[in-house]
Amino acid sequence: MKKFFAFMLCLSFVMSIALFASAEDADLIAAAKEDGELIVYGSCEEPYLIKACQHFEELYGIKVSYQRLSTGEVQTKIANEKGNPSADVWFGGTNDPYNESAKAGLLMAYEAKNASHLVNPNYRDAEGYWYGIYKGILGFMVNKEELARLGLEAPQSWDDLLKEEYKGLIWLSNPNTAGTAKLVINTLVQMRGEEEALKYFVELDKNIAQYTKSGSGPSKKVGVGECVIGIGFLHDGVYQILQGYDNIDLIIPSDGTAYEIGSTAIFEGAEHENAAKLWVEYALSPECVELADDTGSYQFLVLDNAKQPEALQNFPNLDPNNTIEYDFEDAKNNTSKYVQDYFDALGAAADDRFKTE
Repeated sequence: MKKFFAFMLCLSFVMSIALFASAEDADLIAAAKEDGELIVYGSCEEPYLIKACQHFEELYGIKVSYQRLSTGEVQTKIANEKGNPSADVWFGGTNDPYNESAKAGLLMAYEAKNASHLVNPNYRDAEGYWYGIYKGILGFMVNKEELARLGLEAPQSWDDLLKEEYKGLIWLSNPNTAGTAKLVINTLVQMRGEEEALKYFVELDKNIAQYTKSGSGPSKKVGVGECVIGIGFLHDGVYQILQGYDNIDLIIPSDGTAYEIGSTAIFEGAEHENAAKLWVEYALSPECVELADDTGSYQFLVLDNAKQPEALQNFPNLDPNNTIEYDFEDAKNNTSKYVQDYFDALGAAADDRFKTE
């Protein structure tokens, strides 16, 4: 029995270094173990966050603490803590807040070895401030039964959402707390120009029932009928459908849409810097990203050595390439301005429908 346990311990160690073959990588693992601890802020869904953190701890014997926060909450928190963050790394959640944080000097550059497996050079920051781990498509989730009861057709385009018949039926997330909503703003700005996009959002606001704190908030209420039309990432709708809500339809806007790159990054001033670097290498490995399929996160993976979630095979209409060429640089330089202009345009309409809890 002792031999068996010794073998399993050895096997675990071998698995942990399988991701990294060189002496330099072994040095990183040793240095990370010296740190002894890692603190993670996660903006992906909580089951995926928990599983990823637990597996990292199992592989390396490094204690991991974690907290689930929306991307906007993380961005605000690390801005307030600039230079002395209360966590070491950021995991998951849409990319625009990462870009803003990098521009503000809140992220640490690190050249990750496993980034060589990214399928597109756009799926990382050129200087190594963040790296993509998955891709999600922006679209609409609708409750087919509620639309039929109301005698309405499902919206097929962004312009359709402005129809008076959808008044009080649409949910979106809050740009102050959710990166998803920031992406919606950037998407319409990039497709139409800022002036026309702001006019669009003023009109869309007339049909919005609620702006949720989290980007996945609308999707969680579509199946039960509380939200009839939700704007968000379609993989959140996939999860709801697989939970048994077969009354949901997923719609890619016919007039174009964008995508998120769910990311990971190290906070500038991270206390456990070597453990944070090891986390980034881990996050860019099949060991980590394939856990998403086991925890109800069905985004498209962006690593060439990772297996796509099997659940996506049942949704062939979700083409990850059926999107606009998203301008990450424009988003990096102007998201904060666009969000401020958005709220200025809404004026008094920015009321208590904008949830922060």
